[in-house]
Amino acid sequence: MNDGRSIPQLGFGVYKIPDEEATEAVLTALEAGYRHIDTASFYANERAVGEGIRRSGLPREDVFVTTKVWKDDNGYDSALRSFDESIGRLGLEYVDLFLIHWPAPRNDRYVETWLALERLRDQGRARSIGVANFHTKHLDRLARETDTVPAVNQVELHPWLPQADVRSYDDAHGILTEAWSPLARGYLLDPERIGPITAIAERHGRTPAQVILRWHVQLGNVVIPKSVTPSRIRENLDVFDFELDADDLAAIATMETGERTGKDPDDNN
Repeated sequence: MNDGRSIPQLGFGVYKIPDEEATEAVLTALEAGYRHIDTASFYANERAVGEGIRRSGLPREDVFVTTKVWKDDNGYDSALRSFDESIGRLGLEYVDLFLIHWPAPRNDRYVETWLALERLRDQGRARSIGVANFHTKHLDRLARETDTVPAVNQVELHPWLPQADVRSYDDAHGILTEAWSPLARGYLLDPERIGPITAIAERHGRTPAQVILRWHVQLGNVVIPKSVTPSRIRENLDVFDFELDADDLAAIATMETGERTGKDPDDNN
């Protein structure tokens, strides 16, 4: 990252994993070899995530933990308060990465929220700070009005929404692009939609999910797939011993439609 710290490129996401299932899911992921767990206050499972990390027996410094301040808590004081609540639920003294979850531009509080994150970084309680779901115009405003370039910009990103403009901007400004919904929720269940991916998977002896995750890795994205199924949790991590060739990448490039599985950041206020 641009602050000199490192982030595991492939992590484990816990969005929509109920609190009662999250501890076992996190424990399974850590046992499988993941060392990066991504949660958020909005997910309502931080307490279970922290329990899974503790049960793993791994040293705290071996597990990279991300959480986020929800858009309703944007604002300087409210962001600081949200952070305190998050680390209290997690049972941790610090997090490795703290993100603004959404800019919520009509509420116009993301700049002051960023100032709060800078304070948390300076205190060492959030080792690195970043944003999620920021368009380039939002990043431009942070650059004009604050002193810190985000380490990470986490956005919806998958073959149907490759976010080339955002990735190009991030690269030019030293920001890592991180993909949420990296497999495009529900799309893998549509044989017609994933036809090119299926063909590539068959050639490599892999699953469609592994092909998409490998695509992310080769693009240089940080990526956080989610599953509660132990076999899929392990499968999603097993993407570092094969490589997509130029024809594979060209076929995936034809799949762009601009479709989102979530909201456009300008509309989520």
